[in-house]
Amino acid sequence: MKTTKAIVLLFAGLSLSACATAVDKTVDRGFDSKDLSQLKAGIWVDPQGCDHWIIDDGVEGYLSQRLGPSGRPVCSGAAPSGVATGPFKSGSSFPDIL
Repeated sequence: MKTTKAIVLLFAGLSLSACATAVDKTVDRGFDSKDLSQLKAGIWVDPQGCDHWIIDDGVEGYLSQRLGPSGRPVCSGAAPSGVATGPFKSGSSFPDIL
């Protein structure tokens, strides 16, 4: 019985320790770290024709769905499906590696 209680307490302690730290995902923590607001976003169009904000800083990439004020996806036709357009590589000091 004591072993079972010890295992339960150990598991509870480990479970709670995972919640201890929160990471601010609005900050780039790469080699050329800067606030994401300093980078320029472009638009990538998914296969269904809807827009996603895209940023490429040369080392890392960021993508999030573009939503209108009502929370619905924006499908603007800014580019053909599967294409990224706009200045999404601006603000980076790292060139693309091809």
